[in-house]
Amino acid sequence: MTLYYSMCFILLTAEMVFFLVLIAPLPFAIRRKFFTFLSESPIVGKIAYALKIMFIFVAILFVDAVQRMFRTTAEADLARLNQGGADVRAEANFAAKKFYAQRNMYLTGFTLFLSLVLTRTFYIILDLIHTQEEYAKLKKASQSGDQTAQLEELRAKLEQAEAKARDYDVLKSQATNQAKEYDRLADEYNAATSGKSDKKAD
Repeated sequence: MTLYYSMCFILLTAEMVFFLVLIAPLPFAIRRKFFTFLSESPIVGKIAYALKIMFIFVAILFVDAVQRMFRTTAEADLARLNQGGADVRAEANFAAKKFYAQRNMYLTGFTLFLSLVLTRTFYIILDLIHTQEEYAKLKKASQSGDQTAQLEELRAKLEQAEAKARDYDVLKSQATNQAKEYDRLADEYNAATSGKSDKKAD
């Protein structure tokens, strides 16, 4: 694995760890301090800016990996057609190239996809924390006076935040289903291209 794909793998691993930290069942006080630090710290802001630049390069790598995968598949089919499937070494070499191209495509693709999921999850949880803080303040204020209208408004905001969280769960399940469907279609495509190549070779 080349250096930039190794860095992409490290970035994907870091995203997975950060995602587990985001969804960890932490106490509200700790979670509020953690998310406040992440959203207000200038150091974290600079890191986030650098990560955005890195994701631009990952997107370029993803496009390059997709192009290489299709190019390698076409070269393998052409080699099988020209050689009649007799050269086992060349066929194994093309299969290895195809595997590496697919691996790079999955690596960069999932890195980009998880970055979008992380960003959306972070802002959903941040909105939920702010809504819970407002609800707690309003609850204290309602004990000393009549704040029924504001309390209802805050409850509505809390319901909206919970609806966003449910939308995120739906988005996550849809993404999982799409990933499974993509894998199924990729397998069917690989099987179809292999079948065509064998027929041409015969």
